[in-house]
Amino acid sequence: MTSPETALIERYLEHARVEKRLAARTVALYALHLQQLADKAAAVPIDLLQVHHAHIRRWVAQMHSAGRSGSGIALVLSCWRGFYTWLGREGQVATNPVQNVRAPKVGNALPKALGVDAAVQLASFQNTDADPWLEARDAAITELLYSCGLRVSELTGLDVVASTSAEREGRGWVDLQSGEVLVQGKGGKRRTVPVGGPALEALQQWLAVRDQVPAQPQAAQALFIGRRGTRLTAQSVWQRLKRRSLRAGLATPVHPHMLRHSFASHVLQSSGDLRAVQELLGHANIGTTQ
Repeated sequence: MTSPETALIERYLEHARVEKRLAARTVALYALHLQQLADKAAAVPIDLLQVHHAHIRRWVAQMHSAGRSGSGIALVLSCWRGFYTWLGREGQVATNPVQNVRAPKVGNALPKALGVDAAVQLASFQNTDADPWLEARDAAITELLYSCGLRVSELTGLDVVASTSAEREGRGWVDLQSGEVLVQGKGGKRRTVPVGGPALEALQQWLAVRDQVPAQPQAAQALFIGRRGTRLTAQSVWQRLKRRSLRAGLATPVHPHMLRHSFASHVLQSSGDLRAVQELLGHANIGTTQ
């Protein structure tokens, strides 16, 4: 025989399915979370309709102590809160015991960065079995990302020469003579970043062979192009860098933002100047850099 509490939960799940039109997977998760709520109430023991703030806070603490993540607890609380809101509309409870109960704060995960040895291993890798044209391009991309800490969108937006047309896709360029890259970052902000010697050398080797593949008219000035002569996309850079890092023997696949974080970490380790790192990365807020 179905208990009154089970009947209430089933009615709420039907409400979620029919009236709230929640996805089947979401309803299934709600069923699981509400069964856990019923089990916790039964262990006290207390009726579901008699649960109050103190019980909810205690159960949140138990979930947190058991290793459940803050985001996971937040999802559980969202489900419970919706259940008691519905019970209130049904005249079953006077107050919502989950109201104003929050999950533990989720700490900001530190971005992944390569160690210096791993970064050098990747930067110095040469794929002798690859197409020389592709190898020159991919080596230049890797060096430039690590040497300058560029965002992948900034890298793919670079032109061979200074951009002078508003219609041009380019959003920056490399000045080989001065050893600098000028980029347009988020919010249209421009900044200048010095380019290291190995990156300059890799760029010169790439430029020496770049024109072996004719560029499409709209990509005529693009620094990095693909085999079809179009401007290289961010997705292509991600794929090529991942493949290159695995071929270089790194345990973890590398993506462009990892090289940006590696650049920031290694510059900070050597200089200790957080403000300088902020400027090089193009962060508007130093909290982002921290």
